[in-house]
Amino acid sequence: MPGAAFWAGKRVFITGHTGFKGGWLSLWLHGLGAKLAGYALAPETEPNLFSACGIGDVTGHGHGDVRDADALCEAMAAFCPDIVLHLAAQPLVRASYARPLENFATNIMGTANVLGAIAGTPGARVGLVITSDKVYAESTTMRHDESARLGGVDPYSASKACAELVTAAFPLPAGKIVATVRSGNVIGGGDWAAERLLPDFFRSVAAGTDWRIRNPDAIRPWQHVLDPLCGYLLAVEHLWAGQPTARKAWNFGPDAMSEVNVQEVAGMLCGLWGAGATYTLAPEADAPHEAPVLRLDASRAARELGWQPGWPLERALGATVAWFRAFNAGEDMRHFTHAQIEAYCRHE
Repeated sequence: MPGAAFWAGKRVFITGHTGFKGGWLSLWLHGLGAKLAGYALAPETEPNLFSACGIGDVTGHGHGDVRDADALCEAMAAFCPDIVLHLAAQPLVRASYARPLENFATNIMGTANVLGAIAGTPGARVGLVITSDKVYAESTTMRHDESARLGGVDPYSASKACAELVTAAFPLPAGKIVATVRSGNVIGGGDWAAERLLPDFFRSVAAGTDWRIRNPDAIRPWQHVLDPLCGYLLAVEHLWAGQPTARKAWNFGPDAMSEVNVQEVAGMLCGLWGAGATYTLAPEADAPHEAPVLRLDASRAARELGWQPGWPLERALGATVAWFRAFNAGEDMRHFTHAQIEAYCRHE
């Protein structure tokens, strides 16, 4: 697990702290004693994790767009970070079809701008660029390792593959190192994104309507958000301790038992929620293309970082259900979220 001895007092600049993964990461780092600065647009949904957990209180809220290179450089230079974690992105496949130019500008040029800001900030020593399992060329049989061919036939996947190439090629001054990290389909409390499987479920339960499953046969590497975040933090510790030479990428994916299709996840989730949870299969004949199968080989992370997936799928779904029940009951969600992080660290 990441250690407070390393993170305490480290100055960490996080892009995308208003998003789902960025919010959880900010709370974890706050608990470890890091000094944080966030840089992001306002949350895209209401409700949202950023507001529900008061994340702006622990990060400060630097409102900014990674497409604005000058503002980004100014914000990073003003904070003088040791470490930069780049999570800001257009994160949705379907949205990338609707707004492809925005998608490419944010995910490709936004990444280049972050790298340029790292290059120009004297104290910034380690940068981590968060991409996706969707960076790989599609295959229905392959469990992708980090040497697999990059690809992507939808705008989102292609933009994330390009972000990988930009990161690998960007010239940095001596003494700085960046790497990329790729994770599976993350789940967890506080995700209200549009047209995502679990947020759609919780919206349907709240509305008392049937949960409509668009793509029941799609296989994904499901994992709780804390699993890849643990890997990201371990990757930074590894990079900090090493020599800034060759740039690397790491996969963080679940074991094979958590690589199941959407309909199986739907059945498990309805069973965990209980009364009032139902779903209907509603495939879309003219749906935009998405990869039918995604699988990740995380053996490099196990070998080099000592990382292993923590929560199996049913535990991850159970934690997500518990989070939303607590939110609906009006509990203190920052406290509740910190408690889930602590339970994860204790392997509970």
